[in-house]
Amino acid sequence: MEKDSYARELALRLLTAFAVGISYNLFYMVLSPVTLYLSYFFFSLFHPMSALAGSAIQTQTASFELIPACVATAAYVLLAFLILLTKDISPADRLQMFVYGSLGLLAFNILRIELLLLTYFRLNASFDALHLFVWKFMSTAFVVVLWLALARIYRVKSIPVYSDFVHIAGMIRKK
Repeated sequence: MEKDSYARELALRLLTAFAVGISYNLFYMVLSPVTLYLSYFFFSLFHPMSALAGSAIQTQTASFELIPACVATAAYVLLAFLILLTKDISPADRLQMFVYGSLGLLAFNILRIELLLLTYFRLNASFDALHLFVWKFMSTAFVVVLWLALARIYRVKSIPVYSDFVHIAGMIRKK
């Protein structure tokens, strides 16, 4: 019976991960306005003369377009994949991990955008280099660190994907 319940649980996790993957645009549609409005709100605290025009934050001297990559949708999907593709996590813990992890990603992303905007006005020459570094390296590192923190908080002992392969290989050997 254990094989049947494991197979059902694995199939459900894989189908959910597939659904998350094909829902990428839905994630973006939800996250885009949240990211834009929160970024604008915090930016306007430092630059009260700024304005929101479509998906751009404008000042008297510059305009910053929040393009789809700025929303970091891929980071949320990656976090969901890491959670869904790890065995031995209860459904309630999976949901909590995703909600808390998403809030952490949102906070980090808003902080990242604010840091980049403020850097532009303070150290204009360094903006492009900092933007590239934060986008390419720090964002990915943050998702990994966030996953490790969530795994520690929720006492997850399994490794995404690998633990399922080991479990399935053990089931095959028992035959």
